[in-house]
This record gives sequence, structure tokens and C-alpha cells, in this order.
Amino acid sequence: MPMISIIIPAYNVGQYLSECLESVINQTFGDIEAIVVDDGSTDNTGAIAQGMAARDSRIRVITNNPNQGTHRTRMIGTEHATGEYTFFLDGDDALSPDMCKELVEEFKRHPADILHYGLTVIGANDLLEEERQAFESFNNAPTPDSTGMDIVRDIYDEDYGQHVDWRFTQRLYRTELLKHAFSLMTKDRLGRSQDGYECFVVSALAQSYHSCKSCRGYIYYYGRGISGTAMIGASKFDSYCHHFKADFDAAFQFADSQHSENLRRYATGFQRKATEILANDWAIRLSPEDQKAGAQSLASVFGSATACREIYRFIRDKAYALFDASDTTTSIDDLYRWIDIAQSLEPVSEDTDSETLRRYREMRRVALQHFRDLNDLCQNRKRLSMNANQSIRVFVTTHKTVDIPESNLLQPVQVGMRPGNPRFSWAFHDDDGENISDKNPMYCELTTQYWAWKNVDTEYYGFCHYRRYFNFSNTVYEENPYGEIMDDYIDADAVAKYGLDDRTIADAVQGYDVITTRYGNLKEIIEKHGTPKAVWEAAPKLIDEDLHRMYDILCTMHPEYKQDAIAFLNGNRSCFCNMFIMKKEIFFDYCEWLFPLLEQFEKCTDMTHYSKEALRTPGHLAERLLNIYLMHHKRIGSGWKTRELQCVHFTNPEPEEKLSPLNVDVVPSSIVPVVFAADDNYVPQLTTTIYSAMANASSDRFYDVVVLQRNIAWDKQERLRTFFLQRFPNMQLRFTNVDRQVAGVKLTTNNEHISVETYYRFLIQQVLPFYDKVLYLDSDIVINGDIAELFDTELGNNLLAAVHDIDFLGNLNIKHGLRLEYARSVLKMHDPYSYFQAGVLVLNTKAMREQYTIEEWLAYASNPEYIYNDQDVLNAHCEGKVVFLDWDWNVMHDCGGRVANVFSYAPNDAYDAYMDSRSHPKIIHYAGYEKPWVNPDCDFASIYWRYARETPFYERLLKKVVKANATEPSVGGSKTQRHERAIGEDNKLRTIVDPLLPLGSRRREALKAVGRVVRGRR
Repeated sequence: MPMISIIIPAYNVGQYLSECLESVINQTFGDIEAIVVDDGSTDNTGAIAQGMAARDSRIRVITNNPNQGTHRTRMIGTEHATGEYTFFLDGDDALSPDMCKELVEEFKRHPADILHYGLTVIGANDLLEEERQAFESFNNAPTPDSTGMDIVRDIYDEDYGQHVDWRFTQRLYRTELLKHAFSLMTKDRLGRSQDGYECFVVSALAQSYHSCKSCRGYIYYYGRGISGTAMIGASKFDSYCHHFKADFDAAFQFADSQHSENLRRYATGFQRKATEILANDWAIRLSPEDQKAGAQSLASVFGSATACREIYRFIRDKAYALFDASDTTTSIDDLYRWIDIAQSLEPVSEDTDSETLRRYREMRRVALQHFRDLNDLCQNRKRLSMNANQSIRVFVTTHKTVDIPESNLLQPVQVGMRPGNPRFSWAFHDDDGENISDKNPMYCELTTQYWAWKNVDTEYYGFCHYRRYFNFSNTVYEENPYGEIMDDYIDADAVAKYGLDDRTIADAVQGYDVITTRYGNLKEIIEKHGTPKAVWEAAPKLIDEDLHRMYDILCTMHPEYKQDAIAFLNGNRSCFCNMFIMKKEIFFDYCEWLFPLLEQFEKCTDMTHYSKEALRTPGHLAERLLNIYLMHHKRIGSGWKTRELQCVHFTNPEPEEKLSPLNVDVVPSSIVPVVFAADDNYVPQLTTTIYSAMANASSDRFYDVVVLQRNIAWDKQERLRTFFLQRFPNMQLRFTNVDRQVAGVKLTTNNEHISVETYYRFLIQQVLPFYDKVLYLDSDIVINGDIAELFDTELGNNLLAAVHDIDFLGNLNIKHGLRLEYARSVLKMHDPYSYFQAGVLVLNTKAMREQYTIEEWLAYASNPEYIYNDQDVLNAHCEGKVVFLDWDWNVMHDCGGRVANVFSYAPNDAYDAYMDSRSHPKIIHYAGYEKPWVNPDCDFASIYWRYARETPFYERLLKKVVKANATEPSVGGSKTQRHERAIGEDNKLRTIVDPLLPLGSRRREALKAVGRVVRGRR
């Protein structure tokens, strides 16, 4: 009994059979037998086989009479096989000398029922080299070992996505298994899909499967025999339909005989995949005149829903090709004709099972949508060809309104289109033409790349982001630890600095094949993780298995890239951001390589429960795949001329927010413009303040409430807008980002209780240029009066109106005289007792614009000698031009006993007026460290909470109370929240200082004043 049986079905292969049999008898492993089954050949096949058998006793010849077809011929050969293992060899193919030896050795190492080996493909009959390579690459792609039902699942389950081929001649079988399988197969003659059926049965019965694609001793002559693309007639195609149907029926019969629902599902997968192969013959091998008859054959054999689905599949796919005019064999007229054919075969619902009908309807929906998109593309060709005469087109991916440099070469593309989203008139759209716009949450900027690939024709394709651009200039700038140049705004200065103009871009691009961002050394940047693999693993929201899965997919679909993937992932260099510029042929090659990889990743990855960041995994993977692609072509010597450019990251690409006059149907004189300043953390307090103002506002006035901010989250802005506009129809709430106005200015404060937002009041005259008078209010106040009354204060030629600062006035009269000296020598005030509190201001913005610029105000505020930066600036530069308001418009609460310890030192009339205002405050100001949300028992806290509990952020304020009281030290029986202390908690000086100078005490305040003098400030 030989070790290996080789079964050779032979029909009219006389011109190749001698080569085939010579390769068999010349095997270095001799324990074999060859069984040639002559299937009724009409040429010299039988004579050649008999002659070779006479030379070598290991060759036996069996003759079929009449011809029975390949399936029956294989079955007969199997019945006569006596070897322990068996494989099939087509009569027009051959074996390398060590083929059998390698198979036996591999089986000894990995015993299995089925051994799946590789091929050496040789092109025949003028086959194009790229076709040969593609065929060889596909059939040599690694496949995973499996056992039991997983073997058949991996091949036929549509949802599993392993894409294992069903080539019957590319496997070595245990003969016992093969004989059993053929004994259960149909004895009928089968046609072109017989490999799929035979592999289905054998795989379903096998218990173990091993893949060894590195064993490539089977020499396959691709192009010999019958061509798979030769034209056929309608009758021939009709016979194909019946042959395929017989294969499918046989597969289902076998599945039923095994009483397995899984096998029925896999048989359905076989039918669907093979039907697509058959339909490909309809589209490629039938003439336009025969296609209608061919479609009717499909419908009569497989049902109208199946036939129509396949036709719509071609409409969908050909519409894709027509977007970029890459398909010269199909026209839009062909699509119209195919739609007519499909519509003539529309299925009847009751005659079709629900799943088949669902699949048909979904394909029809997608196909017709793409067909409509194609029509739209044709009708809007002028718009889509904007700047199409440019040989360099660098697409800027954006999902929101941003600043784009004035350039014909930098062309914005709006991505992530959703129903109801505004379409930017200044941008292309990634849902025009053939697109994957709906995948933007996963693919990020790759939807732009796909759109450009399918819809744009140019010489150079470039891609950057609305935040990130190339530095096209010849100047190298400092980079951050992540390898990026950081800048603020996309303005004229940035265009000049980084060469974001057409001429500089063209000069930088011309002559190069590929341009990327600079390759960074991962041992030095991105937290020094060292390798791309380590960078991925360090990303908390990315999943390590996804990188491994992509690696496996890449090695399966493109095994020639394996060593490049290993070299990149374990190396220490990478370029970033999916930014590049490529010549057309390279870009197209890259897309044809990249997107099928990502599509396969999608198919075999369940991202149902992924986080928003993890859902972007395909985009993250593409960043790595770009590096692998470029590394591969460098290794194989593609000879591309490459260049690296720095990446510029703009932190504020959004256009400058410019407020406009209100567009409301009210008398202009009735409008009360009110401005607040806050950050994201202060939103609950801001809400309470605004609510208190509107709760007491006149219904006869309209309040234009503007919040100056830089980081208040959009969802919080929306929540506030909804809350207020539902309750107060006489107001409009607007948020404006003031980043640009304060860019480049060092915003610091010399007081621990003052935030940088305090500077924003200096911006009001510029942010609201259409108002000559504006009310400014701090966000740590509550308002019991109508602020319209406050706004109506007559200012004349004065710059502002404000209330005296009782705290400052008290300090002026303290014995040491430090504050008085400070007011005279630092603030240069002629009358220090005219010092006002700046938390409530009525601003004469017209007069302020005439006297000071924003730059001047911010420069004054940067004076390091000032104690209360913003307030001191206003007092120093507005003295003598102030209208003083009644004390009840800014009643300071008693913070840490300051009424007795500080305020009582103020001039008698001022102190009496202040004390009187406490009984009827129109505005209560919680200035200082003691706030209601820190100490709920502080002075006037009950009034504050009366308003706060009506707001949507009430619970957040309560949380602040709990946090402050759980973590902060007690002062006078109450908890207080403070900024970072000058002396740390664990500093030994605290054991001396704290007992002698308790926090909040008068002695402590006096010491702090002395400290300011020592530091040169008062």
C-alpha cells in the first residue's frame, strides 16, 4: 500500500499530459501511485497515459466511456486509490520534484485529515503578469488551522470572514476520509461549481485541517484550458445555471442527510458565493444582446429576487467605477439597460423567502442610491470639478466650519455627512459620488481619501486635516514631544510662516513621488514608548487584539508584506496623522491595497460595544498601514523619490467668532446687553447668577446675555440655552469664544481667588462693537433687582459706573498704611478713596474704544505689581471718569469676618452706607474665598441657594459643597475652599505658623500684606 495516491482526471489534455506524468514519476519520494482517469478523451490523452504506465508500474490508467465529467471522474479515481493519503492533479498541471516529500514531512509534523498547500503559478497563453501574481497571492494566502465544524465554517460562512478558498485540487486528504465523502456525494454529473460542492462535503466530515501554504510544489499553469473570460451564448449560460443549481441542491441534500442546521447555513453560504461567480459570467461573458435572456435564465432557475439582486450588485459596483472613470468597458447607458432588465424581473413577495427578499431589497436600495449619486455627479460636474485643472490637490478634511488658507490647491472636504446636517457651500462633500461617508465615525479622514480616490482625477493627491497641515516652508520649527509644531490660528501670519500658499506648496511638491510627515523616533517622542506596537498597546482606548487581527489579515491578503509589517511594528520610526501627498499611480495603488484590508477588518471585527475612540480603530490602523506600505516599497526598490515635511497643529482652527446685532423684533432702546465671563468649571455658578437676574428682570425689556468663554463644553451651552429660553422669552443667550483676543497674552493673577476670566471684561468693547453701553457682571453674584434699572444709569462722558469697594477702603485706613501707599505709588491714584469694585460695571464702551485699545488694556493688566490685576487696572486708568452707583448694587458679603475686621475701618459714611445696603441688596457679591458652594452657611448663603435650587446644575453645586467640606480644613467652624497654598501641607513651617496665625484671621491677613511688601507688591 503506497503512502500517497495521485488522482489525475484527464480529458483532452494530450499536449500537456506527458509533462504532468513525467513530474509524477520523477518525485524524490517514491512511495506513490498515480491513477489516470481518462474521461472519454477524443485526442491522444489515453495513448499517452498508457505509454507512461508501461514505463512505470506506479501509474494505472482507468478509462471512462462515455465521458462522465470531472466530478464522476474524481469519484472513480478515489474508488481505486490505495494510498494512505490522496490528492488530485489536473492533467495540464505538474509537480515539482519534492512535492510529495514535502507533503509527507508536513503530515508527519502536523497530522490532519486535510492538508491545504500552496501553488506555484505559471502564466500561460499571454496571461498578464499582474493577473498571475494576484492569483498566486490569493491562493497562497495563509489560512488558520481548524477542527470539526470550524473547517467548513471557515470556507462557507458569510459572516465569519476567513475567506478560505474551496479549490479541491489544492488539498491532500486522508484517503479513508475521501472515500467516505465521495460515497455520500451525488452520483450525478456536475458542472463548474463542483469544487465548491466536493470541498463542502469533505470539509464537513473532516475532523482536522492544517494549512501549509509555504509548500508550493503544485505547479499550476494559469491560462491553460478553457478561459474563464471567453464569451459564451445565452444557451450555454442557461446550462451553467442548471449545473450550479445541481451543485447547490446536492449540498443542501447532504446537509439534510447530516441533520445539521449549521451545515444548511453553510450550504446557503456556498450557494450565495457561487451564485456571484455565476453572475459574473452573466456580466462579463454574455453580449448585451444576450444579457436579457441570461437574466431570465437566472430568474427561472434561482428565482427573480436572486437574479435581480445580482444585477443590482453590478449596477452598484459599476456605478463605483464610473465615478472616477476607471471603467472604460461600462457606460451609464449600460446601467440604464441593466435597471430595465432588473425591473422587468421584479420578484413577487409571496414567491420568495423573506431573507432572500430582504437581501434583494437592500442591494436594490444601495444600487439605486449609487445610481442616483452617479446622476447627481454628472449633473453637478462643474461643482465637483472645482479647481480640477490643478495638478496638485491637497484635500483638507473637516467636519465643521473652520478657517482654510486662501489657496486653490488646499481644497476642503466636508466629512461625516448626516441627514439634516448643513452642507458647506465652500467645501466638497465626502458623500458625493461613490463614497463611504457613513463610515466616517470609524474611518475618520479616510472617507476623504476614499472619496478622492473614486471621484477625483489629478496628478498629485494630498491629505491633511482642518487642524493639521504640512509646513511647506523651508524653515524648520520647534516641535512638541509628539513631533508637531504647535500654533494657534490659521491666519495670514500662519500662511506666510508655513508656506500655505499655492506657489510655495507647488514648489515643495513638484518632483517628488511621495511626501509624508516627518518620521519620528519613538524612543524620543510620544512618551518614549519605543515601537509602534508599544504605542498602540499604551493607548488606553485601543484594543490590542485589533492590531493583531489586522496583522493577520494583511499577511493573509498580502503575504509579501509580512516582513515589512514585522519590521515596522517592532521598529522605532513612524510618520503620523494619515497625512501624505502622492502621485496618482501610487495613490491609487495604495487605496486599492488599503481599503480591502480595512473592509476585511470590519467584516471580522465586532465593534458593537466599542467606545467612540475605539470605533475609530480603522483610522488608527490606516496610519500604521501607510507606514508598512511605504516601507514595503522602499524594501522592494520601487525607486520613489520621497520627502518629509513637518506637521503644524493649529489649536484653534475655528473662525473668529464675531457677534452680530440681535435679529429680534424689539425696539433697540429696550435691549439690555449683559456680559458675563466664565469657564467650564464655573457653569453652575454662572447659571445661578443669570437665573437670578432674569427672575427679577422686567418683562418690558429684552436682555442680550453674552458669555465670554474659551472652554465651556457645547453640551453645557445647549443645556443653558434650552433652560433659559424656555423660561424667559425676553432674552437671548449667546456664548462667544475669546481665545483669539487673548492669544499671546500671558494671563496670570496675583490673587489666589481671581481667575484669568477676570480679564475678559477688557474685551467687551471689541466683542460687542455694535453696543455703546454694556453691563458687565461677575459670576459669583446673585441679583435681586432689575438689571435694566442698573443699565439705564446715565454715564455722560464717563468711562463706567461702579460701586465703591468697601474692602479696599477699609484697608486704606489700617494703621500700617500699606494699602494707601500702594494706591498712591503703584496705582498712581490721586484719590485712593475713589477706588471701586469691578464685579458690577456699567461700561461706556463707545468712550472706552475711543480712549484705549484691547492691547493696551491687556498690557496694563500684565503689570506684576498689581494685587487685583483687572480691578487695579480699571481704577488706575479710569479715575475721575467714574459714576458711583448706590451701594446696594454690589453688596459684598461678610467673608471670613471681614465686615468687622476690615470693612469697619472704612470711612464712616462709606461704612454706614454699606451696612444699610445689606438690608436691601439688589446684588449680593460673594467675593473672596468663602462661597456658598464651599460653605453653605456663609453670609447671604440662603439667598444664593434659593436661586440655585431652581437651576439644572443645582446637584453639581451640592457636589461642590460635599467635596469642599470633605477635603478642606475648618475655619471658624465652617469648611472653606482655597487655592494652592504658598506653604505646603507637609512643610514644617506650618507647625509654627498655623497656631500663631490661623487661616482667615486678622493677624494672618496682616502678615500676607507684609509679605507683599517684601516681594515688591502691595
